[in-house]
Amino acid sequence: MRIAVAGATGNIGSLTVANLERDGHDVVRISRSDGVDLTTGDGLDAALTGVDAVVDAVNVPSADRAGTVRLFGGMTRNLLAAEARAGVRHHVLLSIVGIADIEGNVHYAGKREQERLVEASPVPWTIVPATQFHDFAEMVAGWTERDGVATIAPLLVQPIAPQDVADVLAEIAVGEPQGRYADVAGPETQDLVDMARRTHQARGRDVRLVPTWSGVFGPEMAGNALLPGERVRLAPTTFDEWLAKSV
Repeated sequence: MRIAVAGATGNIGSLTVANLERDGHDVVRISRSDGVDLTTGDGLDAALTGVDAVVDAVNVPSADRAGTVRLFGGMTRNLLAAEARAGVRHHVLLSIVGIADIEGNVHYAGKREQERLVEASPVPWTIVPATQFHDFAEMVAGWTERDGVATIAPLLVQPIAPQDVADVLAEIAVGEPQGRYADVAGPETQDLVDMARRTHQARGRDVRLVPTWSGVFGPEMAGNALLPGERVRLAPTTFDEWLAKSV
């Protein structure tokens, strides 16, 4: 098949590209570095010529709520419109578990806009909600780390290895559209603070972690808010297995 990957240079996008190419598919990379700009639509029509399916693994930095929604929405509109013109038969969107019930998170507002546009599009689609990645805890702690101290929310998560997410996306892209797919999650629940502590320890870093709800993740994300629902596909890689390979 001829499959385009939007966000091809990102973490999940690059892994998905590698999976598809390994399996013999003709992969079109959609990124600014490849001459395609989703924010303007420049290069999209040429890139999607003859494409059977598109995987959207684009990520954007979150700023204010309106700006994030506008950026996610604009890119998604441009992509879906070009897909409709090109006759693309399957749009696969990587989304996030639990975003429907969490209003306060700016990034989640942008992802909800993506989902809304995909669901309303004439292009047949599959939305794949995934839990946080195994490197999420280290990333979150890095946002606030100053002088060896970092604040971090005590979130309960069921993290998944990026490679496992890419495996699922590549598998779904070559199949028929499925609408809203099952939640995709790792095999075990984890505490985000403990994940950050263990990651820093494995990296040989001494960072004092201060649990708090005063940052970007508020109390509405406590409890089971970020955990997968009853309809779930469990990926195989545990956090400990991922961590052992990442150091």
